[in-house]
Amino acid sequence: MKVGIIGASFAKAAFLPALRNVPEAEVVAIASARMESARAAASQFGVPDAYDDWEEMLGAHDLDLVCIATPTFLHAPQTLAALECGAHVLCDKPTAMDALEAAQMLEAAESAGRIHMIDHELRFNPNRMRIAELIADGSLGEIRHVDITNVGSSWRDPASRPEGDWWSLAEKGGGRLGANGSHQVDLLRWWLGEVEWLSGAATVMVPDRVGRDSGEPWKATADDVSYFTAQMESGAVAQVFMSGVASHDMGNETRIFGSEGTLTLHNRDERLFFARAGRDFEEITVADPNMALAEVNQGIWNVSVVALMQELCNAITEGRALQRGATFADGLANQLVLDAVKISEQERRWVRPSDLIDAG
Repeated sequence: MKVGIIGASFAKAAFLPALRNVPEAEVVAIASARMESARAAASQFGVPDAYDDWEEMLGAHDLDLVCIATPTFLHAPQTLAALECGAHVLCDKPTAMDALEAAQMLEAAESAGRIHMIDHELRFNPNRMRIAELIADGSLGEIRHVDITNVGSSWRDPASRPEGDWWSLAEKGGGRLGANGSHQVDLLRWWLGEVEWLSGAATVMVPDRVGRDSGEPWKATADDVSYFTAQMESGAVAQVFMSGVASHDMGNETRIFGSEGTLTLHNRDERLFFARAGRDFEEITVADPNMALAEVNQGIWNVSVVALMQELCNAITEGRALQRGATFADGLANQLVLDAVKISEQERRWVRPSDLIDAG
């Protein structure tokens, strides 16, 4: 299986180490906006060809799989081009700039008969898989509410980001809502089903920035704080709050409350606790066997990509649909929720994500 990668940063951290644990996959080319980045990744991982033009890469190789890890505004054009070349596609999150782009990506992949996946790797994390099992088998009873917080300080200092940093620019698809919120939405949909209504906002708390390297003033336009309350179709209520501008790192905490039990998980130690009604919490943490693999970078984001890549590549070689993971259909549903948060802020109202499909 010939694999091409677009984007070098996350590829070096996760994609390339994971693919070393997929025997049937051979990475033959990598492209990055900066040739030095592409060449560095290619040299480190023994990739034959490096490019600073992703279109040139697609034209030069007959690729079975293209993995995309680039700024959000490039996801749709790169995905559509890869599909046009006949490749299956793994695209990083968030899916696209908006639901219209996400719908175009899904339609193109389905029309081409290609396997399509969004890189929501936490679906392959054993602790989050255990949460899905406990919800599905009724161990928690009726899920009544979920509380997720993700609070950090990496964007607190106005001089913490380089000038023109795409993560801080709405026009490039940056912001906490897409970067982290898309993962939270995917988990909620996976565990509980679709979002029926929501109210929320994606806010720029520190717009006036100073270039980390240049010292020049510039404006951030992408949200550094985002939050929403969602009423799920199941009847459960979920609250999600994310900030990158706090004075302290508090990490990511997930708490799920059912009529018969409660689950808690914190990324500080990745320990999962479960308490049945009337009883104390007990640890039920599940270890990820891929943590012990050589050359795989530590942390759940990097480690979880191994099982994701194995499932994706197995599906391609076996000519079958994905058995696990988020498809472009999930990516579209996810994007509708993200779009609804922005509309809710703009119009100061509750929004039904499904209505956005009818609205075009």
